Amino acid sequence: MIRLVASDLDGTLLNNEWQISPQNSAAIRQTVAKGVKVTLATGRMAASTRKYAEQLGLDVPLITYHGALVEQALSGEVLYRKVVPVELAAELLEILVKKGVHTQFFIKDRVFVRKHNAYSEYYSRMSGLQVEETDIYKLLQKEPEGCEKILCIAEEEDLPKIVAELKEIYGDRLHFTSSSPNFFDMLNPEVNKGAALKALAERWEIKASEVLACGDSQNDIEMLSYAGIGVAMENAHPELKKIADYITASNEQDGVAKALVKFVLGQEER
Repeated sequence: MIRLVASDLDGTLLNNEWQISPQNSAAIRQTVAKGVKVTLATGRMAASTRKYAEQLGLDVPLITYHGALVEQALSGEVLYRKVVPVELAAELLEILVKKGVHTQFFIKDRVFVRKHNAYSEYYSRMSGLQVEETDIYKLLQKEPEGCEKILCIAEEEDLPKIVAELKEIYGDRLHFTSSSPNFFDMLNPEVNKGAALKALAERWEIKASEVLACGDSQNDIEMLSYAGIGVAMENAHPELKKIADYITASNEQDGVAKALVKFVLGQEER
């Protein structure tokens, strides 16, 4: 019996217009009505995630920044936070500036960039949040702890070389992941969605076998590997499909709702 459901947002619960379809919304509300806990697990920042929780009527801990920040949906109470140390963030900034790679720094509910461009404008439209232009060097000097996430955005064909170079230098000091062909994220090495989902399940005394997780990208691998039932979307990255227990319809065809109907709501797909 499934007692906990975790769903990614972009490419999974959200359609290509970054909206939750009526079918997905209804299935999640029916799942909650059965007494099953539902959370969102995303690479997005907390402020961008909270609005979707509000739409669904969820007041549970939300897994944001790939698990770097777990925060209660409505109150914003921080339950868990794991950051990239400020010294390492400053070192990365220097390297990425020299390489000319567009980079965004995330600290709690704010996102910062050195200079606005088409990439930051796209991210702002996608997230519904303002990307703030600032002197990142000075910002990091004022930040005593560090940042939840460092995001680089580039053309898909340019990313592999950039990631390979950074992994060679920081492979043991950072966790690298991706939620989109144009994005790659750098996080504290202890951070991933699977670890955060495991911590939530244990908090509620729920076994891994009682967890269902839905996702589409490489940053969902640990989460689907942990869950008793790991569901990949039809539009998912090939690596995720390889480890999934089940492949549902795409994010444009209400794949999350169909998975919930099959595994939670006790009905067969029609």
